[in-house]
This record gives sequence, structure tokens and C-alpha cells, in this order.
Amino acid sequence: MPGILYLIPAPLGQSDLSQVVPQGVQRIIESLDFFVVENAKTARRYLAKICIRQPLQKIKFDILDEHTRPEELIALINPLLSGKNMGLMSDAGCPAVADPGADLIKLAHANRIRVVPLVGPSSILLALMASGLNGQRFAFHGYLPVNIEERMKKLVELEKASKAFDQTEIFIEAPYRNGKLLRNLLDCCRKTTLLCLATDISLASESISTKRIGEWERLPPEINRRPTVFLLNAA
Repeated sequence: MPGILYLIPAPLGQSDLSQVVPQGVQRIIESLDFFVVENAKTARRYLAKICIRQPLQKIKFDILDEHTRPEELIALINPLLSGKNMGLMSDAGCPAVADPGADLIKLAHANRIRVVPLVGPSSILLALMASGLNGQRFAFHGYLPVNIEERMKKLVELEKASKAFDQTEIFIEAPYRNGKLLRNLLDCCRKTTLLCLATDISLASESISTKRIGEWERLPPEINRRPTVFLLNAA
């Protein structure tokens, strides 16, 4: 009988583990000997915080990142096929959401492996919850184009879609480019459009605020190099 694939959320930064990862989830993590992770060093640091009982050297870590080829995925689920439980772990937040992992999960389903998502922090959903914007209709777009012309075009498209469908448009950026993305938003969006900036979610420095573009223009925040979720609503 195949093992169980547990989808393990990870903290979004340096925060009190007890506040973001339930004890029941920590107990499941303690029971596992096999993990598929983005970065072994980050994963070991996370497990060390949980104070697992066995030495970290005895735990098997396989890597799944943007460089993993499709033909390599079958080898990653070998422990599951042999009856061992395994954890799929993100560097931060939830596996397979703005994160590698969906193809591995799809392969698990194809092999009739039980997939169990565990409770933990999701910056996208936490940002939406706290934004005050439309939580009935929303779309997550991941990373926007890096090219400035393509990005500005995309932002205009998202603003139009938000107004047409009364939906919240959610997107993210590499933290070191957050300042540029905010500037692009202020330059191309209507002054009445609502923008939520959800920064450092679940950390001591957390800041979540929703204002109109015109208000943000008067005093833009410094969000460079701080993980931020952007939420736009032009309805």
C-alpha cells in the first residue's frame, strides 16, 4: 500500500513557530523520514526549530525546484510507492502555491497516492483575508513580467479585468523589485483604484494596509526587500 504525501507549509520568515504551525502538524512532521524540498539547508533549519527526535542526518531530503526535469519526478515518489510517508515542503508558505510542487502532486494522484494538505501560513490567503477587498471573486497571477513595457501593459489589463468582473487581482514580486512594481502601479492605475500592500505577513514587522492609488501616491511606503503581496481592486 502506498504511503501518504503530506503537503507541509513553512513559516514565512523568522516568527514564533507555535503561532503559525499547529502542534498537530508538527507531530506529523516529526514522524517523517523522507522529504521533498526546495532547499535542503532551509528545510533542515525548519526541522531543527521543531526539535524533531531523530538526528537530521538520518532524514532523506530530495530536491524539487524550478530546475527539476519532469522525468526526474518519478524517482522522487519512490518512498511513497514503497509504502513510506513523505512530506512535500515549501521554502516559505504552502507547497505548490506560487511554488514548485504541483507536478509532483499530480503524479501522486496518478499513482493513487493519498495527498494530505496540512494547515499552515499562506501569504496569499492571509493577505486577501486582511485586505477588505473582494474575497468572493479573486485571481492570483503569480509574478508579473519583468520587462517594463509588458509589465505596464499587464497592470492595465488587470485593472480593467478587476473593474469588469468586480474581482480582486493578486500578484507578487521578488522582494528586491517591490519598489519598482509599486512605482509602476502608481504610474499606470487610476487614482480611485484600491491597492492593498501586505508586507512581512505573520512577522513582527507585519504591515497590511488598503488605500486608493491616489492616497498611496502621497506617501509611498518603503517595501523593497520585504516580502509583499499586492492586491488590486478597481470595482
